[in-house]
Amino acid sequence: MASPVVIASGGANLASLCFALERLGYAAPVTENAATIRSASHVILPGVGAARDAMTRLDRAGLINVVRELHQPVLGICLGMQLLLSGSDEDNAECLGVIAGTAHRFRDGPDTPVPHMGWNQLQSIGDSPLLAGIDEGAWVYFVHSYALPVGPYTCAATTYEHTFSSAVQHDNFYGTQFHPERSANVGRQILANFLAT
Repeated sequence: MASPVVIASGGANLASLCFALERLGYAAPVTENAATIRSASHVILPGVGAARDAMTRLDRAGLINVVRELHQPVLGICLGMQLLLSGSDEDNAECLGVIAGTAHRFRDGPDTPVPHMGWNQLQSIGDSPLLAGIDEGAWVYFVHSYALPVGPYTCAATTYEHTFSSAVQHDNFYGTQFHPERSANVGRQILANFLAT
């Protein structure tokens, strides 16, 4: 059975994420301990807030190279997905660089206020075990102001002001721009899919 851990990112979504994992039958510790993270079967990197602040926290915990060198499945959620990228336009933050690409800020529009907050739909692009059993057009929950354009690592896209990457995969690294822990049965399936990889 999988033995996942959640990297302590200081985000307000930690409790809801751990509760979602408990409903799937997993008691995942929240930790900054490098040895615990390295020995886990699966690693989840959640995050809310600013990319530079989150990278500073990872640096202070001595986890930047730890995360970069992980060989087990890793899932970045929301800001955690952006941290897997090369960087973010937010304060010109340099991120972990395990997935090539940069997160850009949405432009405010009359029908697209920033942040992008609420339910929106997934459009499948290619195959990924993360999205097994997920219907085309499934609804998931977002809260974010920055997003990765569609590119070679995109496995699902969503349209808000423009089409962006809502899920990515590169080797053992996965990311969801949305919050699976807040996305009802669709999110539950996505978390279960990740823990089955």
